[in-house]
Amino acid sequence: MTAPTGTKKAKVATYFRGVKSEIKKVIWPSKKELINYTGVVIMVSAIVAIIVWVLDLIIHGGLQFII
Repeated sequence: MTAPTGTKKAKVATYFRGVKSEIKKVIWPSKKELINYTGVVIMVSAIVAIIVWVLDLIIHGGLQFII
């Protein structure tokens, strides 16, 4: 059987009160930190993309040599 409707509403309300209290505990980055972190993510993504591209070229060349 299902629980009474009032119980579900109370659980949902308790959940959102918990979410609100946890959000208050978060230490949000400043604008300067956010820009720095974004730059780091973009640079690391670019480096990984270049590494994957080079490995792809090497593997493609090796397979082309074999075939």
